[in-house]
Amino acid sequence: MRKIYFLSFVVFAAMLSGCGKGGQGELVGAYNRKFKNNKIPLGMVYIPPGRTLIGMSDEDITNTQSAASKMTSFSAFYMDQTEITNAEYRQFVNWVRDSVAITMLGPTGAPNLYKAVPTTAGGATLTSNRDIDWKKVGKNSSALWSTKNGGYASKLADLYYSGDDALPGRHEIDIRKLKYSYSIVNLDLAVEGRKDKTKNRKDFIQSYVDSPDPSKPNEFPSVAVYPDTLVWKVDYSYSQNDPMVKTYFNHPSYDDYPVVGVTWEQAQAFCVWRTRFYQSVAASRKLPLNARPEYRLPTDAEFEYAARGGNVKTKYPWGGPYIRNAKGCMQANFKVGRGNYSDDGGLYTVNVKSYFPNDYGLYNMAGNVAEWTVTAYNQSASPMLSDFNPNFTYVAKPSDSKYLKRKVVRGGSWKDIGFFLQNSVATYEYQDQARSYIGFRCVVSYPGADIKYRN
Repeated sequence: MRKIYFLSFVVFAAMLSGCGKGGQGELVGAYNRKFKNNKIPLGMVYIPPGRTLIGMSDEDITNTQSAASKMTSFSAFYMDQTEITNAEYRQFVNWVRDSVAITMLGPTGAPNLYKAVPTTAGGATLTSNRDIDWKKVGKNSSALWSTKNGGYASKLADLYYSGDDALPGRHEIDIRKLKYSYSIVNLDLAVEGRKDKTKNRKDFIQSYVDSPDPSKPNEFPSVAVYPDTLVWKVDYSYSQNDPMVKTYFNHPSYDDYPVVGVTWEQAQAFCVWRTRFYQSVAASRKLPLNARPEYRLPTDAEFEYAARGGNVKTKYPWGGPYIRNAKGCMQANFKVGRGNYSDDGGLYTVNVKSYFPNDYGLYNMAGNVAEWTVTAYNQSASPMLSDFNPNFTYVAKPSDSKYLKRKVVRGGSWKDIGFFLQNSVATYEYQDQARSYIGFRCVVSYPGADIKYRN
C-alpha cells in the first residue's frame, strides 16, 4: 500500500512539474534565475526614485550658466558616498600596472601567473587580461614584484625609466606605459544605425586601443591612467605647489583625499574597469554579468537630484540657505573670501568624509572637488531635455572642436567661491583636461522600481 501511495505521489509531482514548464501548451514565461538584489554596493548609498525641482531657484543669480527650474522625475540608483579617493584610484592604477607587466612577460615568461595557456589552431600563444590568474598574482602582487621566491621584478626592465630618462640611483616605473584598453557598445551609435541594413554590430563598438586605426572612426587611443600630478603647478603659475606635485597622489597622508588630475576620459575608463572588476567576482560566484548594472558617471541631473537630498528648492546640499551652521562652522570646503582658503579647515582638499553628509548620506556634494558628470555641456540642449532622467551625451573625437569636448562639472571645489556650491549651478571642463580641483564619483542604476519593493 505504501508503495502505491509513493508511486502516486511521484506521478502527481511529475505532472505538476510538466505543467510548470509549459507542458500543457500554456504560456508560463521563461524566467531568469533569481538572486538577491537587495545588497547596496560597498561604499555607496541608495538614492530612491522620485521627483524634484532641478535648476535655478529664486536665490540664484540670473543670467548664469544654470538652467531654468523644472520639475523632473528620476529612477532609483546607487551613488558613491564620497568622491573617489587616491587609494581607490590607485587600486585601478596598480591593476593596470600589473596587467601591463604580466602581458609583457607573457604566458611563456610567467606561466604560473596565467590560467591554462590559450593557443590558436596553429599553435600561436594568445594573451589577454582575461587569461591572467589574479589569485596567483597574490595580495599586493607579491608573486609579480617580489625579488625573492621567483618574483619577476628583474625581468621587467622595459617597464621602468631607462637611459637619460632615469634618475641615478632611482628605479621608477615609466607611468606613460600604464594604459588601459577596452571596448564598449556605444548605444548612441546603435540608435543612429539601428535601421541601416549595411551596419553590423562592429559599427557600434567603441574601442580604446594602443594603436588606433585612422580609417576606423570608432577607435580611440588607449587611456593613460596615471593622474597628472603636474596640475598643481599648471593650474597656478605663481604658487608654491611643488610639494603637492610630489606627494598628493602617493603619500599615505592623502590616501583618503579625493583623487584629482584625472580627465573625464580617465574617469570613464575607471568606471569600465570597476564594472569588469566586479563582474569577474560575480562570474566566480555563478552570478550573471548583469547582476549589478555597470558603474558609470552620474548625469548632470542625477548629480543635482542626489545633492538635494530629497529636499525641494534648497540652495545647498545641507539645506541652506547659509554656508555656516548654527555654531558658525563652515559646512563645506571652498574659497571663503579673497585670499581666504583656510577658514573652512582646509587650504587645499580635505578628507572625503569631512563635514556632515546630506540627507541621503552623501559627503561633499558641494565643495572639496568639483566632479565630472557624463553629460555633454550644451546650453541649447537644456530646453529640449526630457522631464524624466534627462541627459545629453556626446563623445568627442580627438579631431573635434574643443567646444564639442565640454563636459558638465558639478559641485564646486576648494578653490571656488560659495556661489558655485549651489545645487543648481553647473560649469564645464574639456574632457581631455585634468585639473587640481576636479574629481569624480560613480553611480549604478538600480535594476527595478524601488528597493523597498524588491523580491
